[in-house]
Amino acid sequence: MLILGKEVSKTTRLEIAEKVKEFEAKYNRVPCLSVIIVGEDPASQTYVRNKVLGCEEVGMKSLKYEFPDGTNQEDIANVIRTLVADKNVDGILVQLPLPKGYDEKYLLDLIPETKDVDGFCANNIGLLALGTPRTISCTPFGVMKLLASTGVDLKGKHAVVVGRSNTVGKPMAMLLLNANCTVTVCHSKTTNLEEICKSADILVVAIGKPKFLKANMVKEGAIVIDVGINRVDGKLCGDVDFDEVEKKASFITPVPGGVGPMTISMLLYNTLMAAQDRENG
Repeated sequence: MLILGKEVSKTTRLEIAEKVKEFEAKYNRVPCLSVIIVGEDPASQTYVRNKVLGCEEVGMKSLKYEFPDGTNQEDIANVIRTLVADKNVDGILVQLPLPKGYDEKYLLDLIPETKDVDGFCANNIGLLALGTPRTISCTPFGVMKLLASTGVDLKGKHAVVVGRSNTVGKPMAMLLLNANCTVTVCHSKTTNLEEICKSADILVVAIGKPKFLKANMVKEGAIVIDVGINRVDGKLCGDVDFDEVEKKASFITPVPGGVGPMTISMLLYNTLMAAQDRENG
């Protein structure tokens, strides 16, 4: 059965839009997300455009700061510092990946945890690891919403996360642990990967390799979440060989239309929560 992120995202955004109206009525302003993008990477440009459109959809304000590749890093840092000090800005996002030559950690570390709506800063990741999250990384957060939409009880299930990135794999594993799954994290150095994947009740694949996960790596009836997005011969595909794996999975996300819409919806949710937290002092 398909897990349609577009449908879950639509419901989520309607709920956020209602809460934005309540926020505006109470505080006489709307939550504000600022987005910084460096360079002309087409995928990044598309992501930022969708984030701005998402803000419009739910009634939030968005600010976009575009810099050509080669812009002095300190000029970008100074814009971030200005946004940090701006009382009308609730969330700050630096679109990743940055072009070569920029210090990603340096720029991200300028964003305080209270305005880190991507959930990437050390304090927010640390709180997630402790099981007391404040701002959760958007893509793993969206995956948990998609898993909840299946109605399957996650407690005690064996979840395998393929990929160990700081933005998806690691926070995904922590969220699944917090949901009482038994979690295995696999990566490029993992041995017996096929056997480990085949033991999973829940498979989350975020490895960045087109159609990497084949049917022989999937247990009958597993839930398969495909976080990957790749372009092959002009068409989008995920890290899962969808046509093969769909026949064995009880639930599976398509690409496109699966995880992607949820990532932006959870970014909007995080921005709303950051605005509420700031107003509540």
